[in-house]
Amino acid sequence: MNDSAAASKPFHFVTHWPQGTPKDGMAVLEFWRSEKALVDEVQAQERLREVVLHAVTDAGETAAVCTAVPATLPRLAQPLYYYRCFVGQRWRKTRLVFTLLARAFDALEEHARAHAYPCIGVLLELESDRFGKTLRAPVWPGIGFVYAGKSGRGLELRVRYFRGARLKPQ
Repeated sequence: MNDSAAASKPFHFVTHWPQGTPKDGMAVLEFWRSEKALVDEVQAQERLREVVLHAVTDAGETAAVCTAVPATLPRLAQPLYYYRCFVGQRWRKTRLVFTLLARAFDALEEHARAHAYPCIGVLLELESDRFGKTLRAPVWPGIGFVYAGKSGRGLELRVRYFRGARLKPQ
């Protein structure tokens, strides 16, 4: 099967948040190892606790994983889930990154609503040059993330807030 055929197959999504199963964790760890995304075992085990969900192909291959961790940037002064996503090499030219982001946002929002909003939204720090070249609108259509400036590393920041969330006292 060529890469374009593999990339066009539909995905199903395995939710881990707030706590995945050992079987799901093993699939994610193997994916990170095979893609050389997280080769340090200690770091991989720590990051595993942050997994929101992962995407699986119809053939059972893990294609992408996303994680989130609570963070408060001094400039924004509000608790947000700092979101990370890693898409396997074979699926990077698909829209999987956006599908994963939308599904992860929904899972995080549901969790936040059920737990009195420990975080009020999701924060993205865009490391891929691809986003900076193609998605220049201040508000991304369809997924609602808004431009929020640059990080300390000089990378573009995007934020989307949860429905019903309120700013925390400072």
